[in-house]
Amino acid sequence: MLVNHVQTPLGYDLPHLSLSWIPENARGTRQESARVQIAADPGFTKILHDSGENANPDSLAYHPAIALSPRTRYYWRVTVRDETGDEGTGVSWFETGKCGEPWQAEWISPACGSVHPLVRGMVSLPGRPVAARAYACGLGLYELYLNGERVGDEYLTPYYNDYHFWMQYQTYDVTRLLHEGDNVLGAMLGNGWYKGRFGFEANPRHGLFGDNFSFLCELRVTLEDGRELCFGTDRSWRWAPSPVLESSIYDGEVYDARLAIPGWCSDVCEPAGFRPVDRAEESYTHLTERLSVPVRITEKLPVPKLIRTPKGENVLDFGQEITGWVEFNCSAPAGTRVHLQYGEILQDDCFYRDNLRSAKAEYTYFSDGSTARVRPHFTFYGFRYVKVEGIDEVNPADFTACVLHSDLELTGCIETSDPRVNRLFLNALWGQRGNFLDVPTDCPQRDERMGWTGDAQVFCPTASFNMQTAAFYRKYLHDMLLEQRGLYHGSVPHVVPMMIADPDRTQHGSCAWADAAAVIPWQQYLFYGDASLLEEEYENMRAWADFLRHEDQETGGQFLRTTGFHFADWLALDNPDKQSCFGGTDPYFIASAYYYRSIRMTAQAARALEREKEAEEYGVWAEKIREAFRARYLLPGGDNVCRTQTSYVLALAFDLTPEEDRADTLRLLEEKLDESNMHLTTGFAGTPCLCPLLSEHGANASAYRLLLNDDYPSWLYEVGMGATTVWERWNSVLPDGRISDTGMNSLNHYAYGSIVEWMYRYMCGINPCEDAPGFRHVLLRPMPDASLSFAHASFRSPVGLYESGWEYEDGGNTLCYSFTIPFGASATLLLPGESEPIALAPGQHTIRRPV
Repeated sequence: MLVNHVQTPLGYDLPHLSLSWIPENARGTRQESARVQIAADPGFTKILHDSGENANPDSLAYHPAIALSPRTRYYWRVTVRDETGDEGTGVSWFETGKCGEPWQAEWISPACGSVHPLVRGMVSLPGRPVAARAYACGLGLYELYLNGERVGDEYLTPYYNDYHFWMQYQTYDVTRLLHEGDNVLGAMLGNGWYKGRFGFEANPRHGLFGDNFSFLCELRVTLEDGRELCFGTDRSWRWAPSPVLESSIYDGEVYDARLAIPGWCSDVCEPAGFRPVDRAEESYTHLTERLSVPVRITEKLPVPKLIRTPKGENVLDFGQEITGWVEFNCSAPAGTRVHLQYGEILQDDCFYRDNLRSAKAEYTYFSDGSTARVRPHFTFYGFRYVKVEGIDEVNPADFTACVLHSDLELTGCIETSDPRVNRLFLNALWGQRGNFLDVPTDCPQRDERMGWTGDAQVFCPTASFNMQTAAFYRKYLHDMLLEQRGLYHGSVPHVVPMMIADPDRTQHGSCAWADAAAVIPWQQYLFYGDASLLEEEYENMRAWADFLRHEDQETGGQFLRTTGFHFADWLALDNPDKQSCFGGTDPYFIASAYYYRSIRMTAQAARALEREKEAEEYGVWAEKIREAFRARYLLPGGDNVCRTQTSYVLALAFDLTPEEDRADTLRLLEEKLDESNMHLTTGFAGTPCLCPLLSEHGANASAYRLLLNDDYPSWLYEVGMGATTVWERWNSVLPDGRISDTGMNSLNHYAYGSIVEWMYRYMCGINPCEDAPGFRHVLLRPMPDASLSFAHASFRSPVGLYESGWEYEDGGNTLCYSFTIPFGASATLLLPGESEPIALAPGQHTIRRPV
């Protein structure tokens, strides 16, 4: 049971309610009726909304008409009856935040903006608390404490967005931590994205958004006798220097335990060293309920190996590249400096981190002589290896790697007969885990870690098969829309949030990057089927379309994109200049192809929202773009002026090639593949479409060959070289184990992991349908190949669990297909070589066919 695609949301932005549910263990096959009730109490004696007994609301997106009050917990239940008369009931809750009501608290700040502060205030309760909520925001980052205990299990709050436009506060249930009498509420503050070293420059500067620390907290308490009390930060609060001496997203953290103040957030009697706070100048205008999904530690990894390198270094190998940090036990003598450095790869069997560029990616701890469990507070790292200095005898059992990312439900899995393909799937999944840290970043380790829009859009379908991404992308698209409207007249910056907001044209509008404004909303609608979500994200699509219209008019109304900077087929291998990052396909060819795709998707979205006039206008516009594209770029016989793998792929995949020329274009693409010994040369624009295009147009064997190539350039080359995530470049590591000589070389960069979409949709055959979004109905079209003996996909969709797989039996003479269709869904099955579709009802199905 989800509310706005989040389970039991506490203090989220809920401008409208969208309730969804998946019936479990039903005897029947479909929802005959469902009753949704919302109440003010867990006993459902105060019903605020009732859909009625005989209603049949949409289980993917039910929108109850109810006005929500601030700071209120609501309980909701849904009773589902199937066609057999069997009933089942589920119960859940959601709770609103402040909903725009005035704050009963002041922004406070320490007097010195360069010193990391601790802040504390007293809360005296004249009775036993039965309910309490803290509403808090700290700039740059904050950790909240109450009576000596850390509040909640989230990290890096209040998260990563353009603070010029909006700031999120978080809501915490602190009932358990309060008691009658005196309580101490406190916070630690760090630099983060707000005021730390971050940005595009070769040497990113500090203070992109502000120079001072600030903190805001409102505490609401209900006592046993019914009294309601409110406490807020004000100038009665006090601050003292923190043991955190330095913190940086890129560079790490320095913590001196000798400077820690015992009892700073627990002792009623104020420890020495605290002084009055100032009133901060921060505004309340942009402060709003959260959209960000919590960033949590989702897994902890032990150290499988301690390496003593030829240089005498002690290096921990965790066996898997992750994003997060290492926590460790320390009982070193007072004054001991323990120094950790994080890296992705060894070189000559020694620690290496030059590919992180200016990012120091380190953690320094000065011991106070006590035994402590140590971790960073205000940074994160992308790493597999950690070099340890300052400890004479390194015991691997003292160290644990903490996996940190936005806590999204895992929804998909791929398994095949080839362990290398299974590892490739895991590499893409680990890449997603490592880069889905509040925004979809490009990489988690070097001096970048930004929400590059091109990476985000090409990986979006894969991401949404792997995890429940609706709330995650909603926040990202909200960031995007604010910058589209506030900075770029509808255009989209290369990275979202933009660092630094620069009106220079080269900072926005690149094809395949800016087109994320159209691609991601449409993909999210296909996956989740929530029209209210599409309605919200349609504004991104329209803003981008408006910019494209204006740009087109300024360049003569050609219905083509013929101006501006474009990354295009970034990092493709077919540029004659092998040192160039730009591919060999004309960037304006790609820009115009994406122009058509974005406007066509906007037309599809308008139609789904029943905006028929807009759908017609966008549809006509898209057709004019296609006609202009064909006139400018396509040649007789299915050819085009670029004659690259990517140009053939995009012309076919985006439906730009006339029907009568499609077979010829496919032939030319396969000839181009043959020229490279059946290896890809595509980059960011071409690669995601390559294998899907081949399978879609009858060249499935070629798609499998590309998948299973194990020499450079290929996906399995990386696997063979020991990769545990997806690389930025096809040759990030050379066959001799040397990292390639470049200043831009990440070993955790998920864009090429988009091949996993092909695994779900073509290898295993699970396809969403535009006329039944949210997987209410699917097209099952598995495309097996004898290069694998079996393949299986599972996907927990918004309607329930789909499974699709195949296996060769009888010595390869029989194909056994197996499918699971969830309650309330249906499927159309198309098997290879068969023209008649098969209708599949909910349940499990096994079908055998001779090969």
